[in-house]
Amino acid sequence: MAIGAVVSSRNFGSFIGSGRVHQAEQNKISSRGECFRLDSLLCAPRKISYNTLYVPSVNSSLHRCLYGSSFHSVGPSNGYDPLSVADPIVDNYKISSPQRRFRGICNVSSSFSENSWMPPRKLDRLGFVVGQPQQSKHKTVNGIRADYKSEEFDITEAKLESLVTPEGEAVLVEGFEQAKPWWEQFPKRWVMVLLCFAAFLLCNMDRVNMSIAILPMSKEFNWNSATVGLIQSSFFWGYLLTQIVGGIWADKIGGKVVLGFGVVWWSIATILTPIAARVGLPFLLMMRAFMGIGEGVAMPAMNNLLSKWIPVSERSRSLALVYSGMYLGSVTGLAFSPILIHNFGWPSVFYSFGSLGSIWITLWLAKAYSSPSEDPDLSAEEKRFILGGSISKESVSSIPWKLILSKPAVWALIISHFCHNWGTFILLTWMPTYYNQVLKFNLTESGLLCVLPWLTMAVFANIGGWIADTLVSKGFSITSVRKIMQSIGFLGPAFFLTQLSNVRTPAMAVLCMACSQGSDAFSQSGLYSNHQDIGPRYAGVLLGLSNTAGVLAGVFGTAATGYILQRGSWDDVFKVSVVLYILGTLVWNFFSTGEKVID
Repeated sequence: MAIGAVVSSRNFGSFIGSGRVHQAEQNKISSRGECFRLDSLLCAPRKISYNTLYVPSVNSSLHRCLYGSSFHSVGPSNGYDPLSVADPIVDNYKISSPQRRFRGICNVSSSFSENSWMPPRKLDRLGFVVGQPQQSKHKTVNGIRADYKSEEFDITEAKLESLVTPEGEAVLVEGFEQAKPWWEQFPKRWVMVLLCFAAFLLCNMDRVNMSIAILPMSKEFNWNSATVGLIQSSFFWGYLLTQIVGGIWADKIGGKVVLGFGVVWWSIATILTPIAARVGLPFLLMMRAFMGIGEGVAMPAMNNLLSKWIPVSERSRSLALVYSGMYLGSVTGLAFSPILIHNFGWPSVFYSFGSLGSIWITLWLAKAYSSPSEDPDLSAEEKRFILGGSISKESVSSIPWKLILSKPAVWALIISHFCHNWGTFILLTWMPTYYNQVLKFNLTESGLLCVLPWLTMAVFANIGGWIADTLVSKGFSITSVRKIMQSIGFLGPAFFLTQLSNVRTPAMAVLCMACSQGSDAFSQSGLYSNHQDIGPRYAGVLLGLSNTAGVLAGVFGTAATGYILQRGSWDDVFKVSVVLYILGTLVWNFFSTGEKVID
């Protein structure tokens, strides 16, 4: 059933439709078929299609008409709005394009003069009066006449100018376009998160491919163990240099430029690695250090970007998703490198992985912005949500080093990051050797089994992120949430590493490794989210500081593991990691906070 009704006190144009336009007689309602009187104050929203539209002289107003994606409200004539619509008044809209098909949801209400009164009427479930309409005995009210059929119609040659009356307004808004596709409605802040996720996926793919490719390379170039260790460590020379510099750069000029530079830089260095290896060892070492320079700016730049784009209610899950890109990058690199080497030779690993950066940078330049204020396509609603839920989006001009280094919470971050990364980097660099020497797996099996801990981390990082954000939304303080999540990230790995000396089967050993890394991933909702909590304007610098300590832990931990294994056993290696995990737990719970301490 189709019902047409528009209310105004002016003659505002003509509508030519598929049905006949009838002259309305004042104080009378009639129609073809059944006749209903619109109860204008209580009319429920219904889907309708207009067949014939006629507007008599009625002292009424039209409220909240929604056609397609356009929404507007019209104020009542006497100051009383029975629907309590808070939207601004819209007027002076035009409809000039012909052949438009009208569908929509309409709430209609009549406005009467102050002394108008109508007796109560029995309504059906649609909000219509059942039976014959009754006239007010105190006020004559103009009727609304509708001629309607079941089929749709086209309105042609319709053009509406301003539809403003002294008593109220009746507005039809042009805007019957189809809804935007889902990819255009996807929140822009999560577009940024996914692009950062992809960058970190490439980051670890390009990093771990050397751990597999170094075996055939060492055979081809006759490298000994000392040379292999030197090549593996050369990456950290550059990686260590740009942590703090990258954070300062990102906080001052924006994370888009810095992260884009980093991906392009390390992708080029990855592609040039086989060429440098054939030229000579010094060139290979230099190229690996250059690659470390590019990857060193990635984490501070990403932290700066998310501090501006992500409100606190989504902080943990967004960071967890981005860091899970690192873990999945390790999974992808360790899984595909042996296949590429076997079929195309070891240079193919560097060429194929490095070339993926060109695809990423194309998307990055088109879609990414350093802050919400720079994005011209960001909706006003999403911008309000981001700016209302986050703190301090503007860039900084100088870094207050004395203030930063005077805060115990900052030192809690630095020390905890060192303790955390000691165990993480040992697993990254030494696990293939552990599987081969202790569990007696061959190279292929070692590479495949090395995937499991990283895959577990990718899954549990996101689980931890959702748990942390849920706790915050339930009213838990950010400080409590950060301490809970990081305590799991420390004590979980410590417990499972102590069990390795008691297991007797390779399967149980691999399970302990996977559980250790899975619980370690809760750190993404702990210390890795805390930089934005305590100093959102300096999130890049803070992550640069703490990650510098983390890189040092990787350098010293990797070297110390080799030294320990010469004089001891793998149990001794794991004991050192457990001690540092416990130390980190104590420091974190005594000195960390989720409150902002640096403005």
